[in-house]
Amino acid sequence: MIGSNSKFVKVNPEVRLIRLQNLNKYLKSQLNLQIEPTSVASRNLIKFCCQTQDFLVPSVWGHPTKDVDPFYTPRTVETPDQKYELISRNLQEILGEKEIKAVLKERNLKLYWGTATTGAPHIAYFVAMTKIADFLHAGCEVTILFADLHAYLDNMKAPWELLYLRTKYYQEIITAMLESIGVNLKKLKFVVGTDYQLSREYTLDSYKLAAVVTEHDAKKAGSDVVKQVESPALAGLIYPGLQALDEEYLGVDCQFGGVDQRKIFVYAEKYLPMIGYKKRSHLMNAMVAGLTGAKMSSSDPDSKISLLDDTKSIEKKLKKGFCEEGNIDDNPILQFIKVVIFPVLSIKYDGKTNFTIKRPEKFGGDSVYQSFEELQEAFKEKKVHPGDLKQSTVFYLDQLLEPIRNKFNSSKELTKLVEDAYPTAKPELVEDISKLDIRVGKIVEATAHPTSDRLYVEKIDLGEESGPRTIVSGLAEFIPLKDLKDRLVLVCANMKPEKFRGVASQGMVLAASSPDKTLVELIDPPPNSIIGERIVFKGYSYQPEIQFNEKKLKFFEKSKPHFSIKNNDCFFKNVKFEVESGAGVCTVKTLNGGLIG
Repeated sequence: MIGSNSKFVKVNPEVRLIRLQNLNKYLKSQLNLQIEPTSVASRNLIKFCCQTQDFLVPSVWGHPTKDVDPFYTPRTVETPDQKYELISRNLQEILGEKEIKAVLKERNLKLYWGTATTGAPHIAYFVAMTKIADFLHAGCEVTILFADLHAYLDNMKAPWELLYLRTKYYQEIITAMLESIGVNLKKLKFVVGTDYQLSREYTLDSYKLAAVVTEHDAKKAGSDVVKQVESPALAGLIYPGLQALDEEYLGVDCQFGGVDQRKIFVYAEKYLPMIGYKKRSHLMNAMVAGLTGAKMSSSDPDSKISLLDDTKSIEKKLKKGFCEEGNIDDNPILQFIKVVIFPVLSIKYDGKTNFTIKRPEKFGGDSVYQSFEELQEAFKEKKVHPGDLKQSTVFYLDQLLEPIRNKFNSSKELTKLVEDAYPTAKPELVEDISKLDIRVGKIVEATAHPTSDRLYVEKIDLGEESGPRTIVSGLAEFIPLKDLKDRLVLVCANMKPEKFRGVASQGMVLAASSPDKTLVELIDPPPNSIIGERIVFKGYSYQPEIQFNEKKLKFFEKSKPHFSIKNNDCFFKNVKFEVESGAGVCTVKTLNGGLIG
């Protein structure tokens, strides 16, 4: 059980006590033994186990049991070069390497990692956690920023009323993650963004930035981070500037984040010196692909593994993950093992990264890989089957997440926090409005009706392969013919075709009118709307009839009483007419308080 070449090291009393407690726990769970430090033999065993550097325990698939081996002493990191090696390992890119090395020659590095408190953190957050462990091991002063204000500014991904609860949840779950890989939290500093971002000084600096930053640079900086829509809110342009200011207000030498933050980092390096602050360095880790291939995202449940997922959920999601035999170039499972599992194993076991594929003897038996490169090569040569790779990944992930699940499942307070911070979405209502297929169209041609002075005949493009539709509308008394061509309109597109004075109409153009019907104007979709996109009503499902007879079913007539116009915006009940792309709200120019029909 004990290596013959064991090395003894000096261990402080606190570490010795922890090791004794863990030794007791291990022997009791594995051998049903309890150490009583009374006999000379017991005292010698305790002394040896608490001081030796390579005390060995039985392994599971080449690793210590689920209880992390508590007996190793982390390798010493003392020189600037040793610290830089640990700080920089497993990073994709570093901006300001010389500056970081210069600081390390004088003192320990100060850095921060920020996370916007939006969707619930997922397994990919362990990429950042493993690096935070490295930073602390290298003696860095590390601050974790819970960027609650940023969460709201990013297209309101976190509602204002949930910011406090989301921030509290983030702190609890990230604490549990760090504890699960053995990080000493005493060396960490947690900060909430709004604790200082609403101060007079910070606000003034944000205005100073606004005076020098161009709209082009602000939009470009946030393009890989802030949610992109056709007509972006001003908040998305403010976001990068606040992140840059955080570097100054947190008093750091550098900022750490994913490579998707690179444009914001470059923005900060350019603009902070313009308002009198020094340029900081930046550390970037690789992004984790989702199980379906795209970036792992909190908003896509099929692309991610939640930190509170049970074993069956992990197995189910990994089985769906793309993992083509022999393919090492486009393989999210393999990449996940590289950027999450191997770094976690290295931290847990002081650099030892044995990854074991467990399989029956008839399929080759167990195989152990001491590096990711070795595992990758075996997979490339088809010595490892995708099914076996996935099953082994399930094992390691389940071990990693078990202490986190246990912490949350055993606490009523934490369980309630999860429910409050991420309340179950209310089911969408199904009403007559759900049956209407209202879309954005473009009038490509308009002519007078051949037999009626009150009607127009329009050709309207709805983005359909069949080409523009012919639609008859009663607009001739209110809108000049010359004003119709090339303008965007709203069309109810799933009404049954009906003839008006001999011309078949394949839909209905929506318009606003005064209560006395003496004034009429067309409803305007947002300028950047996409031809053919549908109109959505938040909180109401979209379940349109393929085609319906309004005379019999009256979906439109039943919805009409709930249409209104307030401050030029169009509403159904208290919900705005919005285009699906997010480009904005449908409006009218003058008829506030009017009718829609």
